[in-house]
Amino acid sequence: MEKSAIWVVGLCLVLAGHGFEAEASHQSKPTEQPYRTGYHFQPPKNWMNDPNGPMYFNGVYHFFYQYNPYSALWGNLTWGHSISYDLVNWVHLEHALNPTDPFDINGVYSGSATILPEGKPVILYTGLDSKSRELQNLAVPKNVSDPFLREWIKSPHNPLITATNEIDEYNFRDPTTAWQGPDKAWRILVGGLINGRGTVLLYQSRDFVNWTMSQTPFHSSNKTGMWECPDFYPVSISSKDGIETSVQNADTKHVLKISFQDNGNDYYIMGKYVPETDTYLVETDFFDEVSDSRYDYGIFYASKTFFDAAKKRRILWAWIKESDSLSAAVEKGWSGIQSIPRSVLLDQTGRRLVQWPIKEIRELRENQVTFFNKDLKGGTVIEVPGTITASQADVELSFDFPHFKEAEVLDPIWVDPQLLCSQKNASVKGGIGPFGLLVLASKDLTEQTAIFFRIFATHNEKYIVLMCSDQSRSSLRQDVNKTSYGAFVDIDPLHEKISLRSLIDHSIVESFGGEGRTCITARVYPELAINEEAHLYVFNNGTQSVKISRFDAWSMRKAEMVLRIEEDSQLMSS
Repeated sequence: MEKSAIWVVGLCLVLAGHGFEAEASHQSKPTEQPYRTGYHFQPPKNWMNDPNGPMYFNGVYHFFYQYNPYSALWGNLTWGHSISYDLVNWVHLEHALNPTDPFDINGVYSGSATILPEGKPVILYTGLDSKSRELQNLAVPKNVSDPFLREWIKSPHNPLITATNEIDEYNFRDPTTAWQGPDKAWRILVGGLINGRGTVLLYQSRDFVNWTMSQTPFHSSNKTGMWECPDFYPVSISSKDGIETSVQNADTKHVLKISFQDNGNDYYIMGKYVPETDTYLVETDFFDEVSDSRYDYGIFYASKTFFDAAKKRRILWAWIKESDSLSAAVEKGWSGIQSIPRSVLLDQTGRRLVQWPIKEIRELRENQVTFFNKDLKGGTVIEVPGTITASQADVELSFDFPHFKEAEVLDPIWVDPQLLCSQKNASVKGGIGPFGLLVLASKDLTEQTAIFFRIFATHNEKYIVLMCSDQSRSSLRQDVNKTSYGAFVDIDPLHEKISLRSLIDHSIVESFGGEGRTCITARVYPELAINEEAHLYVFNNGTQSVKISRFDAWSMRKAEMVLRIEEDSQLMSS
């Protein structure tokens, strides 16, 4: 019996032992839903956006998310709730929070979970009142001994925090996970807008009910509009372990992540948090450098981390929105997926974060194809042999180079990597590159999504690596966004191999360059290259040969998504 089947049987027994029946989700015909993912998190139907309040509590992972129970379009926001033992296979539970009270009647917006020292989880979230003002509210489990935390009660003290002074009451949302300072008082950040400046505001409380705002914003900028979905957490300078949110010492840096509503991207900065004064001393501020720091340079928004105490790691989630039309979402009956959970660490240089898919995802691998030391001459396109299911796969490979004589010289005006990837897409021949993968490709390559690298030489005898995800030929459809994405990779090809990992899942491609130093996520909607008609290739469209030092690819089994028995038995599988 496969591990996934064992997992479902065991989980159903556990669920039955705690008071409700469940069943595995029913599988629709692949031709009916060619873009629905096989191993990414999705609810059975309807709209989903921001990840909310992920946590690990008493042996169970909880994942909450913005959800519309009635439509595949945005609106009627509630908190969906699912649980897992491995962050891969999931059980969908009843909604955790619904818009039923005066302080959230127009929507239960994003928020975070905190586990208090006495072992009690709590949720802080934003609610929209009848005038659409944004208010901060508290919810607690009805029965903390319930291992699935199925029912949540809103505090009679709600709303706990309202906009005051110059804070825009219609742009004041998304409280963070709380942390404790040396004085044992709790702190949170809330995103906001003050006189057109994006900002995060700090609040303190000793009882988690009565909150006092700091006299000055925790951090702000006049370069942006509304700051939403803030996240604030420590990373270790010397260890590969994640650390709990309240840790503050000389061996930590603190990450501040903001989702910028202006451009729909997530950015982060790092610095030193001084808990005694609640000040944040940033190393490089938002947009102070040409090369900005982002978790992901593709489609990746409203991200949220949590500390996994069981495995001493920090896990990152993000909403991956659709790139096709609203009418297509209605026809599919769903919209929005979540990224594969990623571990987050500070890299060895201390300059940026690195991300990698959680180890548990490897349990879905099967039908491995491996080869070594394969030369790719210029103009070469080779289909990956074997029994790989190219529409649902995990691919890892690394490249070596005999020399760098043919590297193009980097023009000093080429400072925008996304623009450079658009101008020099996969069909534009170069010196060293483009080389990489063609995924979700049709047999005749009419449709293809190219994930590739180029190496440029600088005038001071150094080399720059560009990573691109080129969707320009991803689909014959005209109602999809085919924007290409790109970023430079902080790697020296003279001293280390260039590596690539791509997770391919029907309509999403998550790619990790340089062992997670640069990440790009894309949504694609091919007409020809779907299910069994999808193919996987390696290619080199540069003049110089490159060598694949190692190549590994696997088909990926479907993750298990278990529905409560009360759900419509005709729902499609995720």
